[in-house]
Formats: sequence, structure tokens, C-alpha cells
Amino acid sequence: MTFQRIALLAAAGVWLAGTAFAQAPAAAKKKKKSGEDNTLGYTDTPQIPGQKWKVHDSSRPRPRMVTPGAQYGQPPPDAIVLFDGKDLSKWVTSLKGQQIEPKWKVENGYMEVVPRTGSITTREKFGDIQLHAEWAAPAQVSGKGQLRGNSGIIFMTRYEVQVLDSWDNPTYADGQTGALYGQWPPLVNASRGPGQWQTYDLVFEAPTFQGENVVKKANVTVFHNGILLQHKQEFNGTTPHRRNGEYRPHGAEEPLLIQNHNYPVRFRNIWVRRLAGYDQP
Repeated sequence: MTFQRIALLAAAGVWLAGTAFAQAPAAAKKKKKSGEDNTLGYTDTPQIPGQKWKVHDSSRPRPRMVTPGAQYGQPPPDAIVLFDGKDLSKWVTSLKGQQIEPKWKVENGYMEVVPRTGSITTREKFGDIQLHAEWAAPAQVSGKGQLRGNSGIIFMTRYEVQVLDSWDNPTYADGQTGALYGQWPPLVNASRGPGQWQTYDLVFEAPTFQGENVVKKANVTVFHNGILLQHKQEFNGTTPHRRNGEYRPHGAEEPLLIQNHNYPVRFRNIWVRRLAGYDQP
């Protein structure tokens, strides 16, 4: 092949490449000029596996707007405030099959466990929820292990996330702060010292039953003082002391319980949000 022919072929390749490059922006410009607005999505994309929606589906419901609280920990507008520091009107105590008004102390924006007055449960029932609660173990240290600032947040009156003074206080791993009591220890110990306010942010999903059988176990995600302790960890069943729990059918919604273990643990700023599924209008 002569030098002249090689040069001609090279020049032709450069011309073709340049032509293709020049045509691409023209095609893009042509599409832009068509007036098609895909801001809200598309109608000609493939189906997402396992969903009824297409990729970027223009008809898929947009998530509703929820304005966050002005400061971290403050309830958003769609929250149900269970304790605002003023009274226990959203709670009851169940004793011997009867519901009575709680005897816990309320002062200075917090409520405090009064020993031997019973646990408290919400008047309202809940299923899947996001829960925010702040608590403080007694500032005066007394006892050790489970005998120090013991309480618990118990979903559906059955499934407990432990509350305990776990600052420099060894105890069995599945009984310290943030444990699924008697089942799963927390990933880490994120406790603050005695008397200091601590924060729980929890996401609980209720179990589902078919007849006598559980087909979906309850699970919980736990953030303690902003640190992840449990991630969608499943409950093996109820959370009793010194034995394994079990699942027995119960309602789709049940009360939330805060345990009275006869230690003056304090709580404040408690609120929940009911959780709905995706694609809600």
C-alpha cells in the first residue's frame, strides 16, 4: 500500500469521526427542542424487578413532606407526643386487671419511676413505629449490674429494649443498655455517665401471624446517643428473665410499656410516628 493511499484512508477516518461527533450534539439538541419535560419521570422505561413501578416512573406517588423539628429530638408535625413534660395523660398503670392513673413523679419536664407503683402503658395502641425517648439513670450510684438504673422500653408490652446504667457497670451482655433483653447484646456500649440524659431513637416493626404461627418476626433498629446498637435485629419472641421467649398471636397494634423495675429512672420528650409503607399518597 502506497504512502499516498494510507494518508487518504487516515484522512477519511478523521472525517467520519468528526462527522459522528458533530451529529451527537445535533441529536441531543433536537431532543431538547422537542419540548419533552422529564422532570417528573418517564413512561417508557423498564419495570423494576419485584415492583409494579417502572424505573423513574412518572406516576409513582411522591413522598409527602414532613417538616423536621426545629432542633434534634423535637417531634415533627406528624408525631404523637406521649410525654411533653407536663402530665401522664397518655399513660395508664395496669394492676390486678384494672387500669388506674399512674403514680410516677412528674416535675421539671421529666417523669420519674416511683418504686412499687407499677409500670406504665400507653392508652393508645401501636404497630410499626419510630420512637424517640430520652432517659437518665439515677445520678447517685447504688448497686451493680442489673441492680443499677434498671428499666426498659417494651414494645407491644412484650418485646423489650433494655434501659440500664451501663457506664462502668459490667453485667451479662444481653442485659445491658440497648440489648434485646435476654437475646441480643448491643453492637457497642454508647452509655453516658449516671445522671446524664441519654437518647434512644428506635424503629420497631411488629410481627405478623397466620393463625397460631408467626410468619414475620418483630424487629428493631436502635440508635443510642446517635450510635447504632441494633440494625433490624429480630426478636426471638417475648423477652422474659432467665428463659427463652416465644411468639403467641396478639393484636396488630398493642400498647407501648415503660418498665418499673423499682429504680428512679427518669424519662422525657417521648414521641412516636406511625410508619406506613412506601408509595403512600
